[in-house]
This record gives sequence, structure tokens and C-alpha cells, in this order.
Amino acid sequence: MADTIMKKTQYHTLGLSPNQCGSSLVQSIDAPLPLVWSILRRFDNPQAYKQFVKSCTLSVGNGGIGSVREVMVVSGMPAATSMERLDRLDDDLHVMMVSIIGGDHKLVNYRSTTSLHEIGSEEEGNGGRTVVVESYVVDVPAGNSKEDTCSFADMIIGCNLRSLARVTEGLANSNNL
Repeated sequence: MADTIMKKTQYHTLGLSPNQCGSSLVQSIDAPLPLVWSILRRFDNPQAYKQFVKSCTLSVGNGGIGSVREVMVVSGMPAATSMERLDRLDDDLHVMMVSIIGGDHKLVNYRSTTSLHEIGSEEEGNGGRTVVVESYVVDVPAGNSKEDTCSFADMIIGCNLRSLARVTEGLANSNNL
């Protein structure tokens, strides 16, 4: 168990350059890891839990490593599109790495790593719980501060993680009825 946790956390090493910022966010979810992973790993369907995504189309690949998606963002956000590439998808370690490679926004050289960690199990009678860790690194745009850039990214990721929790906890509760 400890070895698996060490393998997963190595992916969250930020390694920032002077013009970058980054952070790690953690979300506890009252749903079993396999259920959470089944929603999160769908690179072709981020709108299943990301509330700021209007639609998603794969422009390269079939949802596996190297696939590229074009995400259309809901109106009211400071962007309309984002081009994103799936850099890593490890179904054994439950690790996913995504890079933003284009779009009409200021998140230049954005890279995120998401890992899932099981706490408790269905065998223990609690249905299983999952901790999601998402870390990112991004360039700080000219004219912006590191604090403002991280605050914006943290807000979006935090909303996405809370939404993932609501969706998967709802599915877990409906499956337990």
C-alpha cells in the first residue's frame, strides 16, 4: 500500500520555474474508487462532471494516451475553447495527466496530474471512499501575479472536484438502494 502511494505521489512533484505557479488540491469522496475512476478517466466526456464544459469533441485518438480533445466552455467564462491532450492514463495506479495545448485562454503550458487513492473499502462495510489529488503547473501570464493565476486555477479545479464528488456520490447512493 505505501509503495503504491509513493508511486502515485511522485507524479505530483511540481518543479516550478520562476515564471510558473502551481498547487495541489484534495477532495474526499464518499464513493468507491472504481466508480470515481470510471467517471474521471473518460477523457472524451469531461462534461460528465465538469460544470464549465459545454461540450467535448475528440480531434485526435479514441480517448487513450495521446488523444486530443476540443472543449467548448460555457458562456460567461474567460474562454470559449480549450485544446487538451491526454499525456498519461494508468488504470492500475489510477493516475491521469493532461496538458492544455491551445485555446483562447491564458492557461499557457498548463499540465495537471490527477490521482485517486482508496480509503476504506466495500469489504469494511462503508461502501468505500476515495481521495482525489489534483496538482497542476501553469505559466503566469504577463501582467498577472502568481497569486491571481493560482487563485483562478484553484477555483476552477475546486469546482470540478466538488462536482465530481456530487456526481459520483449520487451514483454510489443510487447503486446502494
